[in-house]
Amino acid sequence: MSSHPLLLVTGAAGFIGARFVASCKQRGYSVVSVDSLPLFQSRAEHRGIDFGELVDRSALFEWLASRTPTLAGIVHLGACTDTTELDVAYLQSTNLRYSQQLWQYAAERRLPLVYAGSAATYGDGSLGYDDDEALAPQLKPLNPYGQSKLDFDVWALQQEGAGASPPFWSGFKFFNAYGFGERHKGKMASVVLHAFDQIRATGSVRLLKSHRPDIPHGHQKRDFIYVDDVVNGLHFALKKPIRRGIFNLGTGQARTFLDLARGVFHELGRPEAITFIDTPVEIRERYQYFTEARMERFRKEGYQTPFTSLEQGIHLYVQDLLRHARGEQ
Repeated sequence: MSSHPLLLVTGAAGFIGARFVASCKQRGYSVVSVDSLPLFQSRAEHRGIDFGELVDRSALFEWLASRTPTLAGIVHLGACTDTTELDVAYLQSTNLRYSQQLWQYAAERRLPLVYAGSAATYGDGSLGYDDDEALAPQLKPLNPYGQSKLDFDVWALQQEGAGASPPFWSGFKFFNAYGFGERHKGKMASVVLHAFDQIRATGSVRLLKSHRPDIPHGHQKRDFIYVDDVVNGLHFALKKPIRRGIFNLGTGQARTFLDLARGVFHELGRPEAITFIDTPVEIRERYQYFTEARMERFRKEGYQTPFTSLEQGIHLYVQDLLRHARGEQ
C-alpha cells in the first residue's frame, strides 16, 4: 500500500482530469480515478498515464461506502462539459446532483474539496467577469450547461451559510482551456486543435464570422488558458490549502481567435490562410464574444506563478501533437 497521500479525482478520463492525474505522481500523490471505465482505455492521448485505482462513476458512492478510504482530498472535475447539450434533466443530474453528493460526502468526512466550475456561468458578460461571490445569483448563463454549473456554485454558497461545508473548499471557473489530451472532446475541443488539424489537412483554417457590426471577423476574444496552468492552480488550492471560495481560473488577458490561428500557422511553418464561416444558427444567440477572467482574488490567495502566454502555450501544444502523430509518447 502506498504511503503517499491519496486523492480522489472525478472526471479522471477527461481532458483536464487526465492531465491532473498525470501530474499527481511527480507531486507525491496516489490517485483513485473516477470516470466511466471504458474511457480509460479508449483515449489514445492518455496512454501511459498511471490512473491508480479505477472506479466507475456510477458506482462511486457504493465504493466509498464499502471502502471508506483515507483520502487527503477530493478533486471533482467530472461533468458534462458540452455547451450545446440541451437536456436539462441530464445536466441537472450529472452536473448538479452528483456534485452535491460529493460536497456532502466531503463535508461529512471533513475532507478538502476542489471542484471545477465554468466561465460559462457569466453568460454574455454584461455583468463582467468578476468572481465576487455576491454577484453569483445575478448571473444569467446563455445555455443549460452554464446554468447547471451556476446552480451548483449558488447551492455551495448556501450550504456554507448553513454551516454544511467541507473544512476547505474551492471552486474554479475555468476559462478556455487548451492543451494536449483533448482530442476525444471532438467538436468541443479547443480551436488550437481544430486549427492544427485543418492546417495539416488543407493548409487553411476556418474561423467563425462575427455577427456583430462592432466586432470584425476573427476579433472575438477569449481568455485562453494552457492546461498546465489549470493543473498548477488546482494543486495550489490543495497544497495551501485555500480555506474557501469560488475563483476564476484564466490568464486575465483576452486574445483574439486570429491571434490563436496565426500562432498555429507559425508553429507549423505554414503561410496564413484563413476563411470565415457563419456561426451556426443554433448557437448564434448564445455565443460569447468576449471573456476575460479577473484574477485579483486568486492572486490575493498567494498564487503568483506567471501564466503561460498564448504563443508559448501553442508552441508546447503543437510540439506534443506532432510527437503524438509520430507515435512518440
